[in-house]
Amino acid sequence: MRWLPSEPFAHLEDIYRRMNQMMRNLAEEVDLRSWRSPVDIEETDDAYLVEIDLPGVPRETLALEWNDRQLTLHGEVKDRERIGILHQQARRTGPFDHTITLPGAVDGDKIEATLANGVLTVHAPKAQAAKGHRIEISDTPPAASSTDATKATGDDPASDPSPNDG
Repeated sequence: MRWLPSEPFAHLEDIYRRMNQMMRNLAEEVDLRSWRSPVDIEETDDAYLVEIDLPGVPRETLALEWNDRQLTLHGEVKDRERIGILHQQARRTGPFDHTITLPGAVDGDKIEATLANGVLTVHAPKAQAAKGHRIEISDTPPAASSTDATKATGDDPASDPSPNDG
């Protein structure tokens, strides 16, 4: 004879409860400072333009740092005072750090950032060495320097292997 439980879904409810507890524990262990906001990185001839969506984040809570090719944004999204019951929360709140690696070297002393309409725009000029430039191609060879001309004619007394008979 086979035993049938009086509550056929009791095991499923227990599994659901245990999974729920496990997910809550996991969420507590996850570093919530690592969330990412949408970012666009655009390269022009002389700079990198970075746009980061930060709706509702006041400028006073933001700090932008530069190190080599990396921009790091520190900030905080403050939770607003609630007057009712919150049934769902999908927007993140709390402190965050966001590091962006740029495709090339930048001139850190000339980086500028503005926050307008919930978008942080960073203008990072390329470093002088990283800027490409067009090289003019001419039809004549470059003029030879006096040293090059001397070597070509062999008129340099220091390079004459024969001893001086004088």
